[in-house]
Formats: sequence, C-alpha cells, structure tokens
Amino acid sequence: MAYHDSQPVVLVFDFGAQYAQLIARRVREARVYSEIVPFDISAEEVARRAPAAIILSGGPASVYAEGAPHLDPAVLELGIPILGFCYGIQEMALQLGGEIPKTDIGEYGFAELTVTDPACRLLEGVPETSQVWMSHRDSVGTVPAGFVVTAKTGTTAVAAMENAEKNLYATQFHPEVAHTEHGQQIIRNFLHDIADIPANWTMLNIIEETVDAVRAQVGTDRVICGLSGGVDSSVVAALLHRAIGDQLTCIFVDHGMLRLDEAEQVVHAFRDNFHVNLVHVDAEERYLSLLAGVSDPEQKRRIIGEEFWQVFFEEAEKLEGVKWLAQGTLYPDVIESGNKHAAKIKSHHNLIPFPEGVHFD
Repeated sequence: MAYHDSQPVVLVFDFGAQYAQLIARRVREARVYSEIVPFDISAEEVARRAPAAIILSGGPASVYAEGAPHLDPAVLELGIPILGFCYGIQEMALQLGGEIPKTDIGEYGFAELTVTDPACRLLEGVPETSQVWMSHRDSVGTVPAGFVVTAKTGTTAVAAMENAEKNLYATQFHPEVAHTEHGQQIIRNFLHDIADIPANWTMLNIIEETVDAVRAQVGTDRVICGLSGGVDSSVVAALLHRAIGDQLTCIFVDHGMLRLDEAEQVVHAFRDNFHVNLVHVDAEERYLSLLAGVSDPEQKRRIIGEEFWQVFFEEAEKLEGVKWLAQGTLYPDVIESGNKHAAKIKSHHNLIPFPEGVHFD
C-alpha cells in the first residue's frame, strides 16, 4: 500500500523547475494531496497510479534545447485533467502540434494579464485584467488544434490556452507564485471545478497514515536510518520507531562539527528517552583530517557527504538482515542540491550520490 491510497492524488511533473515543490505545496494548500514525479515517468506508470489530475511544472530550458526534458506524449491522451505552467504550456503545445517560435523577446517579472475568454473555467473569478508573474523567452505562437486562447499580455499572445473537451489547460505565467494576484484561485479552479477533486485532504492524520503505510511496506524487515539530530532525520526516526519499534536501528555519525554538547543530547534523546536502537559513531578525527586545508565550501560539503556514506556503510555492514534504508530530507535541500535538469545551489550531504564501493541492496 502506498501513502495516501485513500486520497485522490495530483502528480506534479518536474521539468527541472525550482518551483516544482512550490506547486506541490500550493496543491496541498488547496486541501488536495500531491506528489512530485520525474518528467519522464511513463504513461503506463501514470495510468497505473491513476491520478485525479496532473500539473506540468516550469523548467529552465527551451523545449528546443539539446537534451531538453520531454514527457511521454501518451500521457496527454490518458483523459486525465492536465494543467501546464510556463515550460509546461510549451511542452503541451509542442507535443500536440502547436508552434513555439524562437524569438529574442522575453518576459520576466510582473506582467498585466488580460482575460480574452470570460467563459474560461480555469480563469473563473479572475478579473479581466490582473497582475501575473512571467519568466520566459519562448512562448506559444500557434495553439494546437482544438485549443483556444483564453488570456494574453502585452508581450505574450498566448498567455493561457485550453482544450476544455480534453481537459487540457495551460498558462505561460506562474500561478503558483505569490506575485500572481489570483494564482491560487486558478489552481483551485483547476483542482475543484475542472478535475472535480474534493477539498478534504488535511495533515491531521498524516502520522497515523504514515505509520500504517510503513508497517504495510516494511512488514517484519529491518530498517537502518541515518540520524543527524536535525529535524528532518529526527522526525523520520520517530515515525519509524512508532511504526516498527525494534526493527529500526539508527546510525548517528558524529562528525565533530555539531554545536556544543549536541551529540550527547541526540544520544540521550533517542537512546535513553525514546529507547531507539542507536549506533553512535565518533568520526570527528576522520572528518577533520579530510577537511584540513580545504577552503572551498562546495568541496567541503562533498567531502562531508561522501565520508558520511562511507562511515554509515561501514556500520551498516555490521548489522544483519537489514533490507531498508531510511533518511529524512526537506524540500529546500532537494531544491538546492539540483538535479540533471535543475541548477545546483549547494550540495547537501544526504543527497550526494554514494561514493564508489558504497551500495545498499
């Protein structure tokens, strides 16, 4: 059983935009459950998961760029309501036969949106003119067959388009950001009125749902969890321990760069108070020797991350019957660490790939 199986889910296709996580958050603020998936998820997998709706994120690339991300075109034929933002409108138009001319005229920052089709369900409740946020160079020149233009700006002739019969909608602007005056209204229109998803998801039962899901997935297997003492990993460790008790072992790697007495506090909290199986590794000397003479911050982060996995793996090998690895990561860490289509701001230790020779079955 997957998380939130009883709830309708909206899949956010991530085309490399650092706003993908914000889109997922806006959906949840509309009281609908959302998950982020890679842009190249297959139509077969999407159909298997049967989402109530799909949102295509923006992205940093041109749809014509070498190696630009493209979705499985068959996704657009599944009959699932789809809403595209920025890169998403261009990708939708490209896959369905529209035209995206290459121009030297971009649009960045605030723009005045004019609604040209008052009957548009997506833009219901949006005034005839309002402020939106743009961040693009390419834009749709000719919409695909079956689509109509529903909004424009002074620079962009196709600021929004739709094929209502096929439940396909898209905007060149970004409804998910606060700078777009009626952005959340647009998102709610899509979720509740077009996709017909009830606004009934809340965070109130997330602990019970997560505990049940972990028990169903793990069964009687053993789990190891990387514990740093920070909020991310501590929450994961606490949830796992509530779900599976002594099947969990936490490995706490003390790299010597914590606050004064923080390592002792972590051990006291989890071993003494929560009675979690805890392995405490004093790796201060290993880390300090590796970092000696290193001044570049990014190089330091990579050394810390790679050594963390080396130490963690050494301890994991001493445990028998472990099948699952658990770790906690906040969305900001995912955003800042980048991916193959999103720029890296800085690396985070638990998102650095395993060094050579380190693996988990």
